[in-house]
Amino acid sequence: MNIRSIEFRDVEEILAIQAECREIAQWCAQDYEAAAQGEMCGWVCDNLGALAGFLVARRVACDLEILNFAVRPGERQKGIGSSLLRKAIDWGEMFGAEQVFLEVRSSNAVALDFYKARNFQKTGDRPRYYRNPTDSALLLSAPVSIFRW
Repeated sequence: MNIRSIEFRDVEEILAIQAECREIAQWCAQDYEAAAQGEMCGWVCDNLGALAGFLVARRVACDLEILNFAVRPGERQKGIGSSLLRKAIDWGEMFGAEQVFLEVRSSNAVALDFYKARNFQKTGDRPRYYRNPTDSALLLSAPVSIFRW
């Protein structure tokens, strides 16, 4: 499993993963190109030339915010999500991040189970935040210090 930074050549395949994972935020190609340009940080799991997942994050003051994150459904439960999260946490530790936070659809049980297993706590919600279908966003956070594994 090779975790590396997002490159321009990855954008089409990231969009394909996103299409398989309708529960995540549906971004356009320009958003992922911004990550490839360094406007945000992003990583992919390159599994022998095929992408199995991606994570995009940014620094917000002394915190790390996960903006978009998905693993192909057929590649889940193989440690890919954990490896991508670890890479983001390592990056956050480099600039002294204290908290990692994100938002997730309230109906995304797979993601909620993933984050719960990693000690994320609900810190708020945004009713009717998502569209197509309409859903609330749950705000989750965890101290970076709990990820020192």
